[in-house]
Amino acid sequence: MLRILAALLAVSSCASIAQIRSIDPPSGGPFFTLDQALALAGVSSPSVDAALAGIRTADAARAVAGLRPNPSVVAQTENVMGSGLYRGARSAETTAGIELPIELGGKRSARIAVADAHGRRAAIAAAAAMADLRLAVILAYVQAAAAERRVASAREQAGLAVEGLRAARVRVQAGRASPMEEQRADLVRINAVAALERATRTMEVARGNLARRIGQPINGKLDLAWFDRIDRSDPMSGVDPGGIIAMAAVRADVATADAQVRLARAQRVPDITLSASARRFAATNDTAAVFGVSIPFPIFNNGNAAVAQARAERDQSDAQGRLIASETAQAIATAEAEVANAATAARTAGGPALAAAGEAARIARIGYREGKFGQLDLLDAERTLSETRVAAIDALAAYHDALARRDRLTTAAPDLTKD
Repeated sequence: MLRILAALLAVSSCASIAQIRSIDPPSGGPFFTLDQALALAGVSSPSVDAALAGIRTADAARAVAGLRPNPSVVAQTENVMGSGLYRGARSAETTAGIELPIELGGKRSARIAVADAHGRRAAIAAAAAMADLRLAVILAYVQAAAAERRVASAREQAGLAVEGLRAARVRVQAGRASPMEEQRADLVRINAVAALERATRTMEVARGNLARRIGQPINGKLDLAWFDRIDRSDPMSGVDPGGIIAMAAVRADVATADAQVRLARAQRVPDITLSASARRFAATNDTAAVFGVSIPFPIFNNGNAAVAQARAERDQSDAQGRLIASETAQAIATAEAEVANAATAARTAGGPALAAAGEAARIARIGYREGKFGQLDLLDAERTLSETRVAAIDALAAYHDALARRDRLTTAAPDLTKD
């Protein structure tokens, strides 16, 4: 009878272990690092393509702004289809020539200034798109790495649950414990295996999201050594808020508004149109030159309203810039504190707390096998260890999340002085 029970125990344990081992994380090949993910995402990202298209659009607009007005070819015939001497085309006067608009007031240079300002803003928007993409990839990588860590923790917890079930069965068979302990241990094992399955599905979803973000499947495990690493240096090294992308965008918006004011002022100056033509008189077959000049008379629209509108928009951009500067300074300070707090929490959860929980669980397992501790003491220690592991993984994920968001907030603006 004891041999039959031992055989059943071995079969049950082997089945549980096989079930646990069947849920394995991706393996084989080198680690897939964060740098590789970032490089691949930059190649296939629609957001980057849109930003680069925005730069090309600004370049084309700059070329258009520098163009001068086209001349016009004019032709007209007078004194025809009338009566008397003007019957038919005998007294026709035909004039053909060219009209050339002349821009005054610096309109062309003002348009170019506006286009240049839009070009600089497009370059900053492209840099912001790259920074946003980097943040998205890092967050996706962190989620996938944390999911892999949770699978490893769930697998180890399931293994401990199987060992706990084996120990409970031995105690029950030896008559040192009631059958209730075996049932309780089996329930713990069932829940642990189910938790492992859930963690595995979550990992597959996280890896799939990362793969979709970078545009290709992921082979091999992620770089969990990077995930476990916590920067020991100071959270920030004196970042200048004026040099980050957000403030560069503010300055670009203000510069664009200034250029619009200059253009509105230039538009107030009327342009002139010069014309030079030749006139032929059909009656005598003689020709004569005709010169003309056309100057608009600004009675109904003298441009003052457009200038007032441009000035108001400039004031609005300036006020928004001051608001963004204040909010950005507060956001940076908050981000620095969040990174520091997350680093402290990650070090604590993954260091002393995890070591203490692991030691307590080890002592409880030994004591339970030797009959010194009850099963409830063992289950409590194992549950504490599991919760501490999950808390350590969550703390690491929160740290990398806070660090990535802080780095995105403080990303340096591109150097546009070389353009």
